[in-house]
Amino acid sequence: MKRILAVLLTLSLLFNLTACGSGAGASSTETLPANLSSGEDAAGAPWETAYPVTVTDQLGREVVIEKEPETLVSGYYISTSFLIALGLKDRLVGIEAKAKSRNIYQLSAPEVIGLPSVGTAKEFDLEGCAALEPDLVILPAKLKDVIPSLEELNIPVIAVNPEDKDLMEEAVVLLGTATNTAERAQALLSFQEEQLELLTRALNQAGISSDAEGSAPSVYLASNSSLLAAAGSGMYQNSLIEQAGAVNAAAEITEDYWADVSYEQLLAWDPDYIILASDAEYTVDSVLQDENLKACKTVVNGSVYQLPNAIESWDSPVPSSILGSMWLASLFYPDQYPAENWQNAAASYYETFYGFTPDFENLYSDK
Repeated sequence: MKRILAVLLTLSLLFNLTACGSGAGASSTETLPANLSSGEDAAGAPWETAYPVTVTDQLGREVVIEKEPETLVSGYYISTSFLIALGLKDRLVGIEAKAKSRNIYQLSAPEVIGLPSVGTAKEFDLEGCAALEPDLVILPAKLKDVIPSLEELNIPVIAVNPEDKDLMEEAVVLLGTATNTAERAQALLSFQEEQLELLTRALNQAGISSDAEGSAPSVYLASNSSLLAAAGSGMYQNSLIEQAGAVNAAAEITEDYWADVSYEQLLAWDPDYIILASDAEYTVDSVLQDENLKACKTVVNGSVYQLPNAIESWDSPVPSSILGSMWLASLFYPDQYPAENWQNAAASYYETFYGFTPDFENLYSDK
């Protein structure tokens, strides 16, 4: 909780939240209450955003939001998931393409699947988005070239870029502030921080640490598209491995995106585990039967697994991603960290923020 409070106090400066007065030239600075971690202001009352409010998005743009947005468009699956968790599914009027492929929507907000699509990061539907007349549009940073056109139509746009744990936390606070759901946003962050603390404490009590040289298992985490594309130390996925009490076999790779590697390199690393990304387009069996890996101890021992994908991708920067680390820890240390730990946490999380109870008997989707 101390770390969360520190993050929020930092964000109060980073986002430069301001509320403008009604008189000409009048303005006031809105700062985050000191005890926002409890969802209350100093007097114990629920904290609310005062509009107009100016926020700084994750492209460093100052965005003025004149009133509490009643209609929202999200052009990014991660921000759509954030908005559902913030209790805003009824305000969505348009979302990104391929919504049917997102199990989290099917489970928590099936009504959003039928909303108009605004396209993808590669082919964004600017006209379709504008036609929806949204009060606020949330886009991924990679769609920055679209923003000026929407601004010319007086449609406020927030860009998010949750490419690591800190940026994910910033994005949650940013959206919570912009939509007047700061209390719910804080609850999301508190869940992740509290579960990480519990996980770390359990591993430490068992004498397990990713810092203990030679004692922690080495893990190779492969991408959605190819076994020979690795998550290095510069990626969000690296934190999932380390939080689970393991070391990243590909840590020497510092790129912030999936890095192509060779069979020779993978064999040289000779990891204890090979973990496939949640939405891998290939299978565990295909890895186990790969003739190029028959000498790899991971394949010899059958220690190849895929992260669960029936709910959402825990290896992506979403508030539930701590569940990915917890699932991994139960895989690496079943005696010290039983599966019921992450299952209990997952049940509480999805019941609280998404309104459904996970099916732990079916962790994998056939999509």
